[in-house]
Amino acid sequence: MKRFLLGFVTAVLIGGGFLYFSGQLSLPWAGEQKDQAPALAPQASAQAGPPVEVAVYTVRPQEVVFTKDLAGRTSAYQVAEIRPQVTGIILKRMFTQGSLVTKGQQLYQIDPSTYKAEYESASASLVRAQADVKAVEPKLARYSRLVKVGGVSRQVYDDTVAALAQAQADVAVAKANLATAKINLDYTKVFSPISGRIGKSSVTEGALVTANQTTALAVVQNLDQIYVDVNQSSEELLALKKGLNNPEANSMVSLFIGKDGTPYDREGKLLFSDVTVDQSTGMVQLRVLFPNPDNDLLPGLFVRARVEQSRQEKAVVVPQQSVVRNADASVSVWMVDKDNIVKYRSISVFQVVKDQWVVSSGLAPGDRVVVEGIQKISPQAKVTTIEYKASANS
Repeated sequence: MKRFLLGFVTAVLIGGGFLYFSGQLSLPWAGEQKDQAPALAPQASAQAGPPVEVAVYTVRPQEVVFTKDLAGRTSAYQVAEIRPQVTGIILKRMFTQGSLVTKGQQLYQIDPSTYKAEYESASASLVRAQADVKAVEPKLARYSRLVKVGGVSRQVYDDTVAALAQAQADVAVAKANLATAKINLDYTKVFSPISGRIGKSSVTEGALVTANQTTALAVVQNLDQIYVDVNQSSEELLALKKGLNNPEANSMVSLFIGKDGTPYDREGKLLFSDVTVDQSTGMVQLRVLFPNPDNDLLPGLFVRARVEQSRQEKAVVVPQQSVVRNADASVSVWMVDKDNIVKYRSISVFQVVKDQWVVSSGLAPGDRVVVEGIQKISPQAKVTTIEYKASANS
């Protein structure tokens, strides 16, 4: 009986303690439910705080230079392949291979003995022909008087006139032969037709060369100026011109050398754009002329030319970071109106020039476009603005 009463009392005490502590624990839960709604008040007050600050770019019309980077190779401004014009033995090479030569400088001496003999023979033939003329001229003068008085027959007179004409013709032929012999004798001295740097010699002293042979004795290249020939897609060229207001030709060109794109310190001039499209490649060739006073550029060098193809005087441009690409491939920007309210506007862009997009439609001079702080704004939000400052490299 005692054990039963002891168990009953213990159960009562445990149940009362449970109820007591349950009542005590319920009080904090109730307090948290009461404080939950006021906790939203700070968020609401944050949204109602001061406008965020954004950097804006004010659209102003400006001149834009459109360029195109094109790969190409260099070629010499002038190239002269030295070939003999007479046949003979090379007696002497009169230049240092790889050196600079001047126009008119003698490069080779071909054995002149045969051609000198031909020249002297032609000279003697001319003297003989001239002597024949001198013998016939007095005779014709006498017959001219005698034929009038019947001293000689008309036939004899006519034969003398013909003999004088024949002698004069022989003089003309002798002079031509002498001139030819003189030319051939002069050709035994091989001169450089241009100034420039001469390469290796393909012959040595004692070698036999023939007139107008296919193998050049040496090659002289004028490198004071140098050509850069590049190719551009005809479609790109037409598309670019179509999108411009004031295309200009004969523009200046920048050059970049080597794999690392080292800039060349002088600008070149676009000489011409070929009027014919290569049917096999669809490319148009452009030729650019660069000054090369220090011979830094050598023929056959691979280069990249930045060709200034045209200009647009009053272009609308915006910084690249202000342009937003949408999922549907459309382009838009965030605008700030005169009341500093943010708006979303779709635009069309044409081409990237340095760090800016050229805008073809959607913006007008005076519009303010958000460049920095885009992640902090939403449509119809109130903002404060500062003017965007581009970096020094832009």
